[in-house]
Amino acid sequence: MSTTERRRSVDLPSMAAEFRRHPSPWLIGAVFVGALVGRALVGDWQWTDALVPVIALAVFPFVEWVIHVVILHWRPRHVVGMTVDSLLARKHRAHHADPRAVPLIFIPWQTLLWLLPVLVAIAVLAFPRIGLGLTFLLTVSALGMVYEWTHFLIHTDYKPKSATYRSVWRHHRHHHYRNEHYWFTVTTSGTADRLLGTEPDADAVPVSATARNLHAASGQ
Repeated sequence: MSTTERRRSVDLPSMAAEFRRHPSPWLIGAVFVGALVGRALVGDWQWTDALVPVIALAVFPFVEWVIHVVILHWRPRHVVGMTVDSLLARKHRAHHADPRAVPLIFIPWQTLLWLLPVLVAIAVLAFPRIGLGLTFLLTVSALGMVYEWTHFLIHTDYKPKSATYRSVWRHHRHHHYRNEHYWFTVTTSGTADRLLGTEPDADAVPVSATARNLHAASGQ
């Protein structure tokens, strides 16, 4: 889809159809389905399983914030004659340069090819019982799908219908179209950014000249 073409159909079914055309939702979705089936087969439900989604929901905005600030907004560095610059950071700079380019909205599939197996390994090896590990994997993959869908929808022409989504939509679009130094969470507003001091009054923040060209002031 051309980045300059105005999208004609902006209802949720058409957005869902576009969402399904990209590899990231399928990769994350496959892990979600596998974890769901595995969790149902293993059984052994205990009260600690209920803690996993509660803790994950509380921590997730801060995880988004840290990843966004530290990894996605990574400034390329030269170390021993080599440039240290990850695929995620390069793709994110391209995303800022063209926020309407649909393929750039998603987590790169190349990253998911190693990240998802790592999460599976953590689920299998880092928990005292396999059931709890599968609960973790199920929760993380569900949050991953929520992240991808929310981020995708914000960057389409779909207009907010609910107050909650309108707040999240406005929050992330401030990051792209007003100032890239604030508003780092994607799936929530008024959470990690507010606690960490990066959710100012938008009217008090000047429009950044580098929101579309990250690190331009340093020539990068």
